[in-house]
Amino acid sequence: MQPDKHNNSILHIDFRKLARELTIVENDLPGAAELLRGLKPSNTPVIGVTGPPGAGKSTLVNAMINQLSAAGKQIAVLAIDPTSPFNLGSLLGDRVRMSEQFNKPNVYIRSLATRGSLGGLSGKTIEMCDVLKAAGFDYILVETVGVGQSEVEIAGLADISVVVLVPESGDEIQNMKSGLMEIADIFVVNKSDRDGADTFANNLKKLVHQRPQPIPVINTVADKSVGIVELMQAVTDQPLKKNTKRIFLLAEKAWKLLQHQKMKNFDKKQLQNDIIKASESPDFNLYHFIDTFQQGLKSS
Repeated sequence: MQPDKHNNSILHIDFRKLARELTIVENDLPGAAELLRGLKPSNTPVIGVTGPPGAGKSTLVNAMINQLSAAGKQIAVLAIDPTSPFNLGSLLGDRVRMSEQFNKPNVYIRSLATRGSLGGLSGKTIEMCDVLKAAGFDYILVETVGVGQSEVEIAGLADISVVVLVPESGDEIQNMKSGLMEIADIFVVNKSDRDGADTFANNLKKLVHQRPQPIPVINTVADKSVGIVELMQAVTDQPLKKNTKRIFLLAEKAWKLLQHQKMKNFDKKQLQNDIIKASESPDFNLYHFIDTFQQGLKSS
């Protein structure tokens, strides 16, 4: 898929202004709603990179950035990090793994916490991605945390979904989640210098070629930049989503944004405090507690 050609150079994208806009949107600061409503439509392709933890997604994204940067492309990256369910903190470690990109004038990297979204995507991810699309980049890469079945949430955001697996996934290939098969546009077998990589890749190719539209399977060794040229060629060869899938993607985005708006004023910390007190009762019932809690929200 060929991105739109932009007349402006990367120097015309004000990274400081962009960072401020993203912060406003991420934290729902004054002016966020107006900023989002004023965004102009863009055909900048969004490449989602997902897969199980340990598959080497960050290393792969780093290698993809190098390839695109060498071709003179303007790239934005949203690196999604998991949020702790206990202290709501996030490691935001992807910036460390992509440190070699910091001084490149055509690369912008932003880390973002999942904010409790199991699939690594939140309403904020969608909004921030739309801000990046309006900025005029050639490509936007979104790396999710990848936590199992909810990886399919990337389908609600990306134009091209790259699913990263490793040879050790071989025993699971016959039980691969149908949802993951549905959203994958490209499969990457990373760390393919390991034992069993060829067998795993061949089995995966047999599986995907049973589909009406075969899915490319690319072998890579991301930390050595092996197979990255082939991967980016597969990305370039991908057509835009068909209208039927495009409608699904827009509906998924709308659903996420509506969820976010509905939960905007919801105080999770207060919920935790209330449930601590309520659970001390010997006749505590979670469902009764939820009913009472919702009634309190309506009356407030």
